[in-house]
Amino acid sequence: MANHSQLGFQDASSPIMEELVEFHDHALMVALAICSLVLYLLTLMLTGKLSSNTVDAQEIELIWTILPAVVLVLLALPSLQILYMMDEVDEPDLTLKAIGHQWYWTYEYTDFKDLSFDSYMTPTTDLPQGHFRLLEVDHRIVVPMESPIRMIITADDVLHSWAVPTLGVKTDAIPGRLNQTSFITTRPGVFYGQCSEICGANHSFMPIVVESTPLKHFEAWTPLLSS
Repeated sequence: MANHSQLGFQDASSPIMEELVEFHDHALMVALAICSLVLYLLTLMLTGKLSSNTVDAQEIELIWTILPAVVLVLLALPSLQILYMMDEVDEPDLTLKAIGHQWYWTYEYTDFKDLSFDSYMTPTTDLPQGHFRLLEVDHRIVVPMESPIRMIITADDVLHSWAVPTLGVKTDAIPGRLNQTSFITTRPGVFYGQCSEICGANHSFMPIVVESTPLKHFEAWTPLLSS
């Protein structure tokens, strides 16, 4: 998870987030190249080494028409690749439904009968030693590692947003509408998120906790919870 002095992204825990981090770095390098070129040309013009008269300069007009098109292609190709990866999962191993309320989440494991629970933030007074304040919940989502997970997200009252940065997931929860997203966890661990849509007075007190475990541990957990 993030710390107080962290300037970059959280460590990626899903293939989508790894691609998003790489695309962010790629876009920053393109922006740096553009700024460097513009600064260099301005310096040449201000020092008189480059003529500022661009009237009927066919070569310059050709360059500043083709160059932006090339830059757009360099940005569009990896962006489209990520959009394709974020598309619907045809055959997910597990489907979960998240319902946003003021101010907690309800989760339903739709592949299991009567397996649902509410997830509230753990009050600071009840927080176990070593757990994170304002981020820990009384019931975590448990998912199998390296398995395609489909999330169906909605809300019961107002707009919410189900977001877990390290998984590269952020989807609005809209009353009366089912939104869908998917993710795959690449390592075991506990991943934290929060509601990312201002939903009222306790908006900052409805965290999200996803626990990724090996498949055998997940199979041992589901009968225990349903009972």
